[in-house]
Amino acid sequence: MTTLSAVFCVTLILMLRSVCMAETPAQRSIIDAKTECREVLPETMQQIYAEVKTPYKYGVILKGENNTKIDCPAVFGHEDRWYMTYIVFDGNGYETALAQSDDLLSWKYVGKILTRRRSTWDANQVAGFIALQDHTWAGSYTLGRYDGKYWLSYIGGALKGYETDPLAIGIAWTKMPDKPIEWNRIPDNPVLHRGQPDAREFENTTLYKSNIIYDEDETLGQPFVMFYNAKQKRPKVERIGMAVSDDMRHWHRYGREPVIDNFKGISGDPQITRIGDVWVMFYFGAFWKPKAFDTFACSYDLVNWTKWTGSHLIEPTEPWDNMYAHKPWIIKHNGIVYHFYCAVGEQGRVIALATSKNLRN
Repeated sequence: MTTLSAVFCVTLILMLRSVCMAETPAQRSIIDAKTECREVLPETMQQIYAEVKTPYKYGVILKGENNTKIDCPAVFGHEDRWYMTYIVFDGNGYETALAQSDDLLSWKYVGKILTRRRSTWDANQVAGFIALQDHTWAGSYTLGRYDGKYWLSYIGGALKGYETDPLAIGIAWTKMPDKPIEWNRIPDNPVLHRGQPDAREFENTTLYKSNIIYDEDETLGQPFVMFYNAKQKRPKVERIGMAVSDDMRHWHRYGREPVIDNFKGISGDPQITRIGDVWVMFYFGAFWKPKAFDTFACSYDLVNWTKWTGSHLIEPTEPWDNMYAHKPWIIKHNGIVYHFYCAVGEQGRVIALATSKNLRN
């Protein structure tokens, strides 16, 4: 390359960079964010934080039956009522339960939708997470259907105990997501596991919670996108990666590196929503800062994520969550942001709620 050509290339790159970074006051709105810019600007990150923050802790809203530990809330709308899937740990392994509510505040246990079975790859661990939800911020939060079915992904494992390695990801479906009936699991093997040829180094031990969205624009070339956290053996770190599919049954990893990496501790339990043109990933962090807390990251393309570095969305402050306040599921309904999370404190492992407005007064 000649010196003149090299100068031209550098100049062109700098010009493109300046165009991408330039913003007028009108362009600073979330809605008008430009997708060409890979990094979300600080002003937009601050706007997102102001929109999603939930400084008012409402308290514990659901406890496990018979003093079991419960975890990982996921809230969805269905036929004028709210439902929550969550996972239950009884000392042997995970199962998945369903609760219902009329107001997002008072919740009633309905029954189980995934239970343990014998002699299968998921005999003792079945922790389910809803899929294909309307991810529009302040939208309906109903579950979308594919092939005439409602879907979920789940953590599965054959061994007893608390998250005993190895864990893998399975897929299940139903036609009645509001009923306490067993979902249909497919196929006979996990769709993602550590031993597959395209498994990456950061997932060489166990795969954890996943969130599947339907991307009608097929930004990554496939309509279904799964985000999940996974653990490698050395160093013992959890990071968030992606996989894609065109049929919900066959999945392929996207990219060679994680999309969220805080280099130590845990980054996990992603939930994806969209605020204007900005994709927002809520997730929890643990042990790369004190205790466990909820935070977020933003993206324009689902691949390149800018992490929020300001105040946590939620963190331990109360007796019921003084150990951990983590594992977010966040929605906005009728102008109020509801932040459901797993709280660990004096009442054990329970589901708690924080909101953007003080609902106790």
